[in-house]
Amino acid sequence: MASLSVLWILSSLLGMRDFPPEPPAHDPGVPALVPQPAIWTGRATNRVQWLLAAAGAACVALGIELAVDSNWTSGVAPLLMSVIGCVTAGLLVLYGTLAFVHVAVKVDDDCLEVRCGHIGLPRRRISLDDVVGADFAPRVTPRQWGGWGYRWRPEKGTAVVVRRGEGLVLRLGDGRVFTVTVDDAEAAVRVIRDRLRLLGTAKHAEA
Repeated sequence: MASLSVLWILSSLLGMRDFPPEPPAHDPGVPALVPQPAIWTGRATNRVQWLLAAAGAACVALGIELAVDSNWTSGVAPLLMSVIGCVTAGLLVLYGTLAFVHVAVKVDDDCLEVRCGHIGLPRRRISLDDVVGADFAPRVTPRQWGGWGYRWRPEKGTAVVVRRGEGLVLRLGDGRVFTVTVDDAEAAVRVIRDRLRLLGTAKHAEA
């Protein structure tokens, strides 16, 4: 009996110890907060643009060949116009294609930045303070925007389109819309929405 009493007292004392509380179960009705990266980066590439760039380079080469190998005594003005036309058209095609071979997108705490091509031009920078919403577009096509590149449609807003496929759509506070084709656009939407929630919370706290 004495040994049983001692065991009962010890078990009672152990039961009174402070054990760390179990973590509360997640409420399925409330979305879990997923930590987002401090800086999100993404890109999209269109290798078809290299074929168009090759055509532009061929136009430039043709203009140079005309200038070097042609007999200028047969007529200066027509030949000069041909040379200038070939070189100008080739340079325009080269810039218009190489600038949109790929697009790079970066999202940080303050803004979204879009850089096109190898030299980063054209470039678009949008402050997250001006953004009211972000949406995922499962399929963006050049046909919707009238071609590749930096596009504008009065009923659709502006866009950077380098290939057909998924994209990111930003709705701005002034009613404008900006679309950009980028890989893993759903992740970009999650990051931007998370930033917008944080900005909204900060503004509410200041008010």
